[in-house]
Amino acid sequence: MANLPLISFTIFLPLLGCLFIFMIQGESPAAIFNTRAVAFLTSLANLGLSFLLFLNFNFENPFFQMEEKHAWISQYNIFYHVGIDGISLPFILLTAFLIPIALLSSWSSITQRVKEYMVCFLVLETLLIGMFAALDLITFYLFFEGVLIPMFMIIGIWGGDRRIYATYKFFLYTLFGSLFMLAAIMVLYTKAGTTDLPIIFENLVLETSIQQWLWWGFFISFAVKIPMWPVHTWLPDAHVEAPTAGSVILAGVLLKMGGYGLIRFSLPLFGFASSFFSPVIYSLSVIAIIYTSLVALSQNDMKRLIAYSSVAHMGVVTLGLFTFSLQGLQGGLFQMISHGLISAALFLCVGVVYDRQHTRMIGAYGGLAQRMPIYAVAFAIFTLAAVALPGTSGFVGEVLVLIAAYQIKWYWAFAASMGMILSAAYMLWLYRRVFFGKLTLESIKQIQDLSLTEKLIFLPLILLIFWLGIYPSSLLRLTEPSVKHTLKTYQKSLHAKKSLGA
Repeated sequence: MANLPLISFTIFLPLLGCLFIFMIQGESPAAIFNTRAVAFLTSLANLGLSFLLFLNFNFENPFFQMEEKHAWISQYNIFYHVGIDGISLPFILLTAFLIPIALLSSWSSITQRVKEYMVCFLVLETLLIGMFAALDLITFYLFFEGVLIPMFMIIGIWGGDRRIYATYKFFLYTLFGSLFMLAAIMVLYTKAGTTDLPIIFENLVLETSIQQWLWWGFFISFAVKIPMWPVHTWLPDAHVEAPTAGSVILAGVLLKMGGYGLIRFSLPLFGFASSFFSPVIYSLSVIAIIYTSLVALSQNDMKRLIAYSSVAHMGVVTLGLFTFSLQGLQGGLFQMISHGLISAALFLCVGVVYDRQHTRMIGAYGGLAQRMPIYAVAFAIFTLAAVALPGTSGFVGEVLVLIAAYQIKWYWAFAASMGMILSAAYMLWLYRRVFFGKLTLESIKQIQDLSLTEKLIFLPLILLIFWLGIYPSSLLRLTEPSVKHTLKTYQKSLHAKKSLGA
């Protein structure tokens, strides 16, 4: 396997699936079935390839592995350069795991323009995996921005009644933020003479004043993607209007692009600026945790409530990353992977009842546990994971972040812990309204419990959430060497840039 370009295979295999889909002729039921089958089997094959990456990964090596570097615009030192480490590999696995689940969840609910729908998801998978594996700034930026196109189409074509408004809001917010990063990349190129990330890490030294400006260029882009308060307002609209599978990938993977960017670029490249502006991050993170949790308490739409909870949970991530400690970075990474699984599961749960009743309003339900006991158990597991119950994956990341935050200042940890209390309030309030009480509404008295397909969708999510909650070292051991190396690069950047002066 050592000589095979496994990473490129994993990145571009979904495009091969797109090619096969384009070869399917007609719109007959058989053609639509074949389209869905090709997309699903392609995503499963890519999951297998990502698992091969995992099997060939050296857990003890903190550096980039399985690198592939090819001249692209060689006269300007711009390359197609990809590789993985303990930070990027979990996100690649998460993406490859959630795409087939998303496709399976929309097997029967998407009946219009099925070919285009499946192609959008496969293209999205290529772009996401390419972004997490990119080791060249221009390559990264192309994948990073390219993600907007298929997601724009997924929401804009197959979304709800206000899909056009939500799509343009999502597109303009994220595109505007990314322009600042592009400008910062251009400055880095003029300073380093290349966009190759390992070379920049090794050789580039920046003055503190320049570093601070460049930090803001990257941070604005990543803050919109996370999204951090106050640039979070595009997220609830996008989630509400997106189809279920779109919400699954949006919450499960796309929101992690910003957090990944912070730990991959902002901390090691701009150590002094990251430390200098860390109080700003602590403040914005705590505001996001408390404010959006309170907003979630007032929601009547299940999707919008879960969307606001995502902003709060990502606030925990940014708080952890900017503690610049092993516990904080490990906790932030763990929280991102855990939230990817839990939020995807919650949106899938909403999709189950929406497909049956065509409403997401909390008041339209009540007493569902009497008609849908298996669904009630699954929703309960995901709800308890979202409120960080010990034994679930949601607990581990939040506790590590709180420990790290307490070592900085006790009041940051105290403020963040309020988010755990508020999350319990709005999630348990949601669960009580939907599942308990008398079954009085005529519209849901004949509702059916989970189908076999839906059970197959939820089962791996439940197993992973418990696996990571009970055996968290299975993930922490993977990420720890690369996190330690990132912290060393951060320390080198921090002290080197201080010594230069402003």
